[in-house]
Amino acid sequence: MMEFDIKQAPLEIERKFLIKYPDIDVLKGQKDYRVIHIEQTYIQGEDTLKGGRVRRIKDGEEILYIFTYKERITDLTRREYEREISEREYLDALTRKLSGSITIKKDRHIFSFSDLTYELDIYPFWNDKATLEAEVDSEDVVIPIPPFLSLIYNNSRLAFNRGVIE
Repeated sequence: MMEFDIKQAPLEIERKFLIKYPDIDVLKGQKDYRVIHIEQTYIQGEDTLKGGRVRRIKDGEEILYIFTYKERITDLTRREYEREISEREYLDALTRKLSGSITIKKDRHIFSFSDLTYELDIYPFWNDKATLEAEVDSEDVVIPIPPFLSLIYNNSRLAFNRGVIE
């Protein structure tokens, strides 16, 4: 792995929501729909390199390996450094998995709705809920929840935190 300067990384503004398990057939009918399979592992730093996460992403027949490090700026904004790595770098990084953590496996359903790209993650350990996220240009942007999805939070909870998972 190589060193990086997080202060040079681009900003990422995203919101995550906990939702009820979706109807997969309805998702498949959405604009720009595709699904990718992700294995995500959080790792410790090495020497001067900060910890972060590595992902193995299967997109059709293609397999990518990605290293990511995020630094929190506010509750909704982070600096995100991300780069593609080799399979060897990925396997080396797995030897630095955070103690006590597991590799998270998920199917990411990606689709467009209301001029935004949504990422809906389904995990094998949940059969009643999933997570939904969308990236925006400003913390002030209101993210519409597609009508075919249901938030788990009730309205009184939404009034205080907009259903956002911090």
